[in-house]
Amino acid sequence: MKNVIHIVKLSVGTESVDSLLAWQKTRAATHPDGLPYHITRMWPKREEEILAGGSVYWVIKGSIQARQRVLGFEEVIGGDGIRRCAFILDPEITRTAPALKRPFQGWRYLKPEDAPIDLSEGREADDALPPELAGALAEIGIL
Repeated sequence: MKNVIHIVKLSVGTESVDSLLAWQKTRAATHPDGLPYHITRMWPKREEEILAGGSVYWVIKGSIQARQRVLGFEEVIGGDGIRRCAFILDPEITRTAPALKRPFQGWRYLKPEDAPIDLSEGREADDALPPELAGALAEIGIL
């Protein structure tokens, strides 16, 4: 079995999974292959493990709410001449069970056994709980 590792990342300024999706559609239009991407300062040292089936788990309003499979990495040189890393992402976003996450900077590795489960087909259309309620339920272990 392949060693797989995921990444957990804050989606700064995002209000919901739908707003993340809308922002990424706009961003994808600027990529040569039409794929969504996210630029970060650091290149992951565990690149091979991420590319073996890893995802970015998005923290929105204090809890992990969705994930996207990582398809690759590309070097991006900013206008300031600094080398950065673009995470090339699958356009499909999978909603996950909410998992409370404290604020942090950058991104962190996430072991598969610590990742929240995907919501089952059809549950994506359920009305989302308010973030505060989802966070409180996750904190006491109900979600």
